[in-house]
Amino acid sequence: MDHSTLNLPPIESLVAVLEARRTGSFSAAAAALAVTHGAISRRVHAVEHWLGTPLFERHGRGVRITPAGQRFITEVEQALASIRDSADRWRPRQDLPVVTISVVPSFARLWLLSRLPILQGTPPHVRIEPVLDHRVVELGDGGADLAVRYGRGRWSGVESRPLFGERLFPVAAPALASRLGVRASAARIAQEALLHDSDASQWRAWLAEGGIRFRAKAADRRFEDYDLVLAAAEAGLGVALLRSPLADDRLRSGSLMRVSPDSIPNASGHYLVMPRGARSAAQQRVADDILALGGAFA
Repeated sequence: MDHSTLNLPPIESLVAVLEARRTGSFSAAAAALAVTHGAISRRVHAVEHWLGTPLFERHGRGVRITPAGQRFITEVEQALASIRDSADRWRPRQDLPVVTISVVPSFARLWLLSRLPILQGTPPHVRIEPVLDHRVVELGDGGADLAVRYGRGRWSGVESRPLFGERLFPVAAPALASRLGVRASAARIAQEALLHDSDASQWRAWLAEGGIRFRAKAADRRFEDYDLVLAAAEAGLGVALLRSPLADDRLRSGSLMRVSPDSIPNASGHYLVMPRGARSAAQQRVADDILALGGAFA
């Protein structure tokens, strides 16, 4: 797109202004940018004409920035820094190997993101790029290098290793928990709004241990991501099953409280999934480190 379409001065004119301010001289700015003194003068004048105010006061063989020029240049520097930072976020790092890991958003927020500094190392030896998606992403051949999947470990064509298992027990926000008590029966809990993610199989299994059949109610709420289930419970919208140890921090912080001592093992767990066959040294190292962190976490 032509800069005139955006009603902006050319970038080379803005660079000339910045360099003239830095060096205090059009001649020095011309030398630094490998252009003529006249080119610098024309570029600065173009910005001044566009802005409608002088940016420099000429004196002797140099220039002095005006108050308006100082304010303008400060904003230009901030804008250019924002553009540079944006480019840094999108530009692939050429000096570090990149390993992509497919995870669902809730697992990234609850577990992976806080551990990226450990996995990448200090100083970083690898750049890990999470691929956030609810669907099962193919591994290799343009897909993700590794994945953390939630299920029972049975996926065809890949190698899966257990990361950690979980136990399930009901929790609620303090106000609701105080009404239910710490030893609420399955029958009593079933009367409350039950919060769950894509299916209610975990509630069905937990209630069955207490001799209660799960029956969906209008008050129940379903969310796509598990961390939203936890957020809804923290907001007092109902009772959720806490997946321990994945969400134990909610107990430590006091935002959620147990309302029953009864727990059951989660039939599903988290698995590190890798393509079969050879892996790069960086991929293998990240895989080993994830498994080690998962074992320590459990």
